[in-house]
Amino acid sequence: MDSLKARSILHTLGMGIIHSLFSLFVVLSSLWFCFAIWIQHPLGKIFSYIIIPIWIIFALSILGIYFTKNIFSRKTDSLIYIIAFIVSLVWYFNIPAQQDRQWSPEVSRIFTYEQQGNLVTIHNVRNFNWHSPDQYDERWETRSYNLDEITGVNIITSYWMGPQIAHTLVSFDFLNQRPLVFSIEIRKEKNENFSAIGGFFRQFELSLIAADEKDIVYTRSNIRGEQVYFFPIQLPKAETKALFEEYLLKSSALAEHPKWYNTLTSNCTTLVFDMVQAISPEKLPTDYRLLASGYLPNYLYDLGALNHQWSIKEWYKKAHINPRTAEYTQFKYQNSDNFSKVIRFGLPEDHTQ
Repeated sequence: MDSLKARSILHTLGMGIIHSLFSLFVVLSSLWFCFAIWIQHPLGKIFSYIIIPIWIIFALSILGIYFTKNIFSRKTDSLIYIIAFIVSLVWYFNIPAQQDRQWSPEVSRIFTYEQQGNLVTIHNVRNFNWHSPDQYDERWETRSYNLDEITGVNIITSYWMGPQIAHTLVSFDFLNQRPLVFSIEIRKEKNENFSAIGGFFRQFELSLIAADEKDIVYTRSNIRGEQVYFFPIQLPKAETKALFEEYLLKSSALAEHPKWYNTLTSNCTTLVFDMVQAISPEKLPTDYRLLASGYLPNYLYDLGALNHQWSIKEWYKKAHINPRTAEYTQFKYQNSDNFSKVIRFGLPEDHTQ
């Protein structure tokens, strides 16, 4: 008798856990579906306004059956919900990324290149002259680089929403050419703004920009007022060249097969890490600071990629370029060469090994 009672209690407990887990699944999956429909508008906004309330009522009815219906009805309605959610996943993961939208001018072009040995010619290098976030002189250039003349690589972090999150850019120094910056960004359409939530739900395609420092760094430090830090990285020259070529390959891959930006898994920091991992002879440790990208310099310091002549606290102080770029606005000659000198002032030079 006690044994039967114990089995009954265990069965009731087990069913309670199953019901709780399924209820949690219904709540989370419904939130995901509603966000996906709201952001994607697959059949227009009116369809979204109709389908979202219907789905919410459907989900609430599924949650309610555990208290109002028999076991057969529970299993049947639960199966219907699961099938409906699987259909939504099939729809979502078959949304294709595109190249032919009405792009915002600053991400309207994809850079292309030709390479003969160590000589690389890059087309559509962005070199805008920014007056405000919405006003600029549009200029795209063709530049040539000798990969044998790479003298360094730098990580630039730009903070706009607190110390945890930063946009990551990578700048390459050359002996006889202006530095070149690569930036992995969202590819915004005209009149579209960045949304971290939208970045989770395939709102933006992925874009890889090649740009002049006076363009892509200045617009963050001086035009948008973001807090920008410039960190020269210690990396062997062979790996620095390999990393530059990884960016070229990434651009070709995106031109052939556009991809979605993802706030968490395919962003400006995680993709840089993937490229560095691809050219590194040693496996780099995964770390939460790859997701909390604002702490990327701390991660690099712990790896020894930043010179340990200074503490990480001193690095942040010396790497902060905003006080220097504020003075740059008073320069008589506000050109690319002078801007690149200003943001490097007081930092180690020729840091390839």
